[in-house]
Amino acid sequence: MKKFPEELKTLLSKKGLLKEDIIDWMYCDRGIDGGFVDTYLILTNDSLYRLSNDEYKKKEKVFKGYQVVDKKKKSFSFIETDKFYVDQFMLEEIESAYTVNLVASGLIVIKAPEERAVAGITNGYMGDATKFVSTITKLKNNETIEIHEEDETNKSACPKCGMIYPEQGRQVCPKCLKKGAIFVRLLGFTANHKWSIFFIIFFMLLNSAAGLVIPYFQGTVLFDQALGGTGQFAGKIALVILIIIVFRTLSLVFGILFGVINARMAANIVFDLKSNIFTSMQRLSLSFFQKRQTGQLMTRVNDDANELQFFFVDGIPYFVVNAINIIGVTAILLVMDWKLTLICLIPLPFVILLIRWVFPKLWRMSWKRHRRASAMNSIISDTVRSARIVKAFGKEKVEIKRFQGANVSFSNAEQKFNKTSSTIFPIINMLTQIGGVLIWAFGGWRVMGGEMTFGEIMTFITYIYMLFGPIQFMNNIAGWWSYCMSAAQRIFEIQDAVPEVTEKEDALHLEKLRGDITISNIHFNYEPNKPILQDVSLVAEQGQMIGIVGPSGAGKSTLVNLISRLYDVNEGEIKIDGINVKDLSADTIRRNIGIVSQEVYVFIGTIAENIAYANPDCSLEDIIYAAKIANAHDFIENLPDGYDTVVGTGGYSLSGGEKQRISIARAILHDPRILILDEATASLDTKTELQIQEALESLAKGRTTIAIAHRLSTLRNADYLYVMENGKVVEDGTHEELMNKDEKYAGMVKKHEEALKMKEVI
Repeated sequence: MKKFPEELKTLLSKKGLLKEDIIDWMYCDRGIDGGFVDTYLILTNDSLYRLSNDEYKKKEKVFKGYQVVDKKKKSFSFIETDKFYVDQFMLEEIESAYTVNLVASGLIVIKAPEERAVAGITNGYMGDATKFVSTITKLKNNETIEIHEEDETNKSACPKCGMIYPEQGRQVCPKCLKKGAIFVRLLGFTANHKWSIFFIIFFMLLNSAAGLVIPYFQGTVLFDQALGGTGQFAGKIALVILIIIVFRTLSLVFGILFGVINARMAANIVFDLKSNIFTSMQRLSLSFFQKRQTGQLMTRVNDDANELQFFFVDGIPYFVVNAINIIGVTAILLVMDWKLTLICLIPLPFVILLIRWVFPKLWRMSWKRHRRASAMNSIISDTVRSARIVKAFGKEKVEIKRFQGANVSFSNAEQKFNKTSSTIFPIINMLTQIGGVLIWAFGGWRVMGGEMTFGEIMTFITYIYMLFGPIQFMNNIAGWWSYCMSAAQRIFEIQDAVPEVTEKEDALHLEKLRGDITISNIHFNYEPNKPILQDVSLVAEQGQMIGIVGPSGAGKSTLVNLISRLYDVNEGEIKIDGINVKDLSADTIRRNIGIVSQEVYVFIGTIAENIAYANPDCSLEDIIYAAKIANAHDFIENLPDGYDTVVGTGGYSLSGGEKQRISIARAILHDPRILILDEATASLDTKTELQIQEALESLAKGRTTIAIAHRLSTLRNADYLYVMENGKVVEDGTHEELMNKDEKYAGMVKKHEEALKMKEVI
């Protein structure tokens, strides 16, 4: 949160309000009747102040991913206090405060005693509005609240360029991120391969040294001495050729040796990289996966890691080799004839300017190409996974058209990248080769003048062409650097992603929990402007079966997700055995809570492996015992290979009821103290439901059970019932108590019985 503007503090001080009196405040960016205005809401112990300049509406905002900055002043717009007026509402007169959702915006409304909108906000400020309204409610109810503290460390945009950070809570700007820092971090993966690096560098140096000797023997020694009949090698043509062959062979052997070692090291590095990415993904919260497409994540794990393998195999080692060659050849050329060397380097400044110009363009094109590839992979993944739906609705042509659109987008991005590379790099290569043409011209003229021998010019020319190869490689490595650093940045984004649900450093590790659950006044929302749960309270004692009923969208599944801490509550608290779930370790929660849901996933593998997923160390007798309790043993025995039957993608196809019984057997092996049944029999026929129901009753014995169901017959054995509607608990009690009330629950039971009677008549 940014600091409260000093100009407005001065304005409030005229009203007798001091800085120390402010409990909370928020900025609102939209007018009550539309348009964009500046409004500040300030909360004190006894009043709500509203500062606004409603009469001076600003221009419409256009979001481009950057914080709005006054470009003329190079700073944020100055606040003109004379355009602000102040309203004061006494807190004792405010009955309640709440937010109202509109299209891409909302209102903050107070009831004092008539309803009145005090500020308008765009969706970006809805989260702040929800917290602010909650603070007002807590203050009126004399509940504990956190005093607002001004803080400039938690910024939402890059202070350098103004770009909004892509990930909330992680202050990393992709635009201003130094690519050199990514490269250094990438090299950190070589830390476990020090000996490999030593031998790679050692053989590289030997390879370069052997290569640098060859031109001298091919030029000066061969032409001026062996063929010219002068010097140490006069007339020894065979010896000179043999020496050339020996050095070429040594260069080849050293090159093969460092290539083999490097290939093995690069494969190991990419193996570590993929393992690191996958491990990082498992660390992240459930919300991370729900916000991203499967194809996009697969692209990062596979394609981006493979891009880096090419960089380690073909990039870094050959960069080092060619850098050594450039330094060595340049030094030899300067010793031989510094004037000709300077003529050779005339095109170099133009090459450097071109590389500096094209490098950022290739970087952006590489990112665009990756996004298009991810979108295409996501469509492929969705279509393959939903093949049954596609076939059932005859939408093959629609999916083909959708894929073609993504394919065209990827192809365009690929072509644009390749066209730029294919245009720029030949130009750069041509510029570097101009130096060779100049050498032939000036060198030939000096040979004719007797200033150089033919052997010397041939040696010089050979070294020049030895220089062109590495320089040409350096030109191409700009492209490699571009898309490899883009891939590395995308990989590090996953590694650096901050999980929304984190475990405390001093979290409690408990082997067994009793199973007492207390939920107190919790609020939760996936998005700030869409509350899912509001002021929900619930109690489940050890060994009790608690039933939660209500229509779809009431927040039942969200509630049990919060109990198992797949998400964290926004307000309120959830306690197990009197301990806040936020204080318990993740292992403790996962070990003591088991879930049987409507959506059952069967992994690729055998039936036995799927049942043993919860406890891989169990014996076959344990697996069979769990399957018998789950009423799954009989159908498993009738499968082609019994417990060794392969199921999942490409394996034997199980029915919905069979999958559900596998899931129950899995939960039995897990042996949790708290059991959550989330619509476990919703999609089954009556006969299968009865079988599943028997299995669930066996599973629930002696455990604290929270059961969610549309079919009220599923909850006939529940000790206590909670009825939810629109994210709130509207009724609670035993079955008899709720039937006697004759309200929500009784109405649901009557409708359920009428539906059963109609089914019997039909």
